[in-house]
Amino acid sequence: MAYDFDKVIDRRGTSCSKWDADPNKTIPGVEYPVDRDVLPVWVADMDFEVAPEITEALAERVRHGIFGYTKVPDACYDAIIGWQERRHGWRIKREWITFTPGAVSAAHMAMQAYCQVGDTAIIQPPVYYPFYRTVHNNGGLLSCSCLRRSGSRYEMDFDDFERRAAEDRTTVFILCSPHNPIGRVWREEELERVGEICMRHGVRVFADELHCDIVMPGYRHIPFAGLNPEFAAHSITVISPSKTFNLAGLQATAAIIPDPEMRRRFENVKARNSLSDPNLFAITAMEVAYSRGDKWLDEVLAYIKGNYDFLVEYMGKKLPKVKVMPLEGTYLAWMDFSAMESDERALQKRMLTRGKVWLDEGWIFGEGGAGFERIVLACPRSTLREAVDRMARAFE
Repeated sequence: MAYDFDKVIDRRGTSCSKWDADPNKTIPGVEYPVDRDVLPVWVADMDFEVAPEITEALAERVRHGIFGYTKVPDACYDAIIGWQERRHGWRIKREWITFTPGAVSAAHMAMQAYCQVGDTAIIQPPVYYPFYRTVHNNGGLLSCSCLRRSGSRYEMDFDDFERRAAEDRTTVFILCSPHNPIGRVWREEELERVGEICMRHGVRVFADELHCDIVMPGYRHIPFAGLNPEFAAHSITVISPSKTFNLAGLQATAAIIPDPEMRRRFENVKARNSLSDPNLFAITAMEVAYSRGDKWLDEVLAYIKGNYDFLVEYMGKKLPKVKVMPLEGTYLAWMDFSAMESDERALQKRMLTRGKVWLDEGWIFGEGGAGFERIVLACPRSTLREAVDRMARAFE
């Protein structure tokens, strides 16, 4: 490999949310002391060094020495457009693109743009937990069409989904694609069917596609809005280099909204919140990542696949009763510990106090998550090995 992903970088003392957060103040549901030396493998944040092409471009921008008001250059738009067509086969237009600080803020603005207080939004638990507060913070009601688990595979429950979509005040469906935390990459026929249900009942789709570039061999991410013009006209898609290239701290996110009226309403919400274009470092990093980041990403994907294979094998030796779910996309592994510990709070305490390993507890992702743990695979293999050793120690 041209890039060294085995390199361990000390992130403590850098104001890093992942490594410097106080677990006693950060972890939900904790009412007992947790040592500050717990190993954090929880938040979706890579422990890899950023692609050198990005670092060099940012350093060059710093050397310029002036950081005034900045506009988004044509080259940045071209990079986003080129990336989507090159990596995902979706041809988008410049005027469809607007910028937000992040996917969660974009989801909040979408709720404000397309929903009234008391309207309902559909989500598919177990799912990315900020979606819950996104709906509640804006006066909306949640409708949970839970994913069905059959063995080691999760599927959409289309009958239940349509029943919820048909309800009078259901206005938005929040699609997580690829799905976090279960790691599914939705097939074309699944997206087509859920999209047809939404179109039939006048439900707009907010497609969170932040993990779209992190897909395992044999799978292909399909942009929801790229399936047909009707889906595009009733949806907003959010993408970002934040997960793909570990740039979350720069707040560089693009919302792609093909329909002019939907785009106008979204832009009005942005204006009411006084949100402007990204900062100059976000613009620089986004342009370079999407124009020159292919080789780095290809190597990252191979390393993450290797980490997943290692996790399955090593867990099989250390904790054979734990089932690691299949990984199709994202760099997040979903592990079923229910055969080891039936009480989710006891499982959390065991991990934190006996194992001294900090994972994302399955119950925070909603119904169907109890008894699961989510672990980040975007880290040096030595870190992953240490995390498994600590999990095993929790059950000694």
